Amino acid sequence: MSRAALLMLADGRFPAGGHAHSGGAEAAVAAGRVRDAAGLREFCRGRLHTSGLVAAGLAAAAAAGADPLVLEEAADARTPAPALRRVARVLGRQLLRAVRVTWPSAELDALAVARPGGAHQCVVLGVAGRSAGLSPLDVAHVAAYESVSGPAAATVRLLGLDPFEAAGVLAGLAAEVDQVAGRAAGAARRVRAEGVAVLPAVSAPLLDIAAERHAVRRVRLFAS
Repeated sequence: MSRAALLMLADGRFPAGGHAHSGGAEAAVAAGRVRDAAGLREFCRGRLHTSGLVAAGLAAAAAAGADPLVLEEAADARTPAPALRRVARVLGRQLLRAVRVTWPSAELDALAVARPGGAHQCVVLGVAGRSAGLSPLDVAHVAAYESVSGPAAATVRLLGLDPFEAAGVLAGLAAEVDQVAGRAAGAARRVRAEGVAVLPAVSAPLLDIAAERHAVRRVRLFAS
C-alpha cells in the first residue's frame, strides 16, 4: 500500500481538473448562504455528510473490486441533478486521463473504452486507487476529503477568505471526514454479498437545485 499514492490523489495540485470547480460553494456564496468561515464550515459539513458520503461509498466499492459499470448506474441513480451528472463525468474524464498515465492498468483502460464520454469521478477514483494499490478505506478518505477541500479552496477566492481560516475549517472537520470514510468503506465491504443498494444514498436537494441554477449563470468564476 502506497501512502505516497494516497497523498497524490488527495493533493489539489494533481492534474484532475478540480481547481475549476467549487463543489457548489460559488452558488452558496451568490445566494448569501456562505459569507464567512462559519458559513463555510456548515456548508462543508452538509456536503460531507451527503454528496461526500455517497461519493466515498461508490469510490470505496470500486476500489474493492465492484463492477465499475454497475457502480456507474448506481452513481446516476444517486445524482438526480443533470448538471451534477455532467460535472461528475467531466471531472471523471479528466481524472481518468491523469491516472492512466500515473498508474496504468487494464482496468482503467477498460473503463475508458466503456465510457468514452467520461465516467463518474468517484468511480474513476476507486478504480484508480485499486490500480495504485490503495485500500477501499484509503480511497473513501480521498473522496470524503475532496468533498470539503474543494469548496474551502474555492471560498478563499470567492470571498477573499483568510486561507488560515479555511484551513482551520478543514482541520475542524477532520474527525467527521474520518467518520464518513469509515462508514463508506464499511458499506463497500457489503456490496459483494448484498449488492450496490447497501451503498449510501443520501440526498442533498439544495445542492441539486443550486447546481442547476449555477449551470445557467452567465457570469461565474467556477464551472460548478
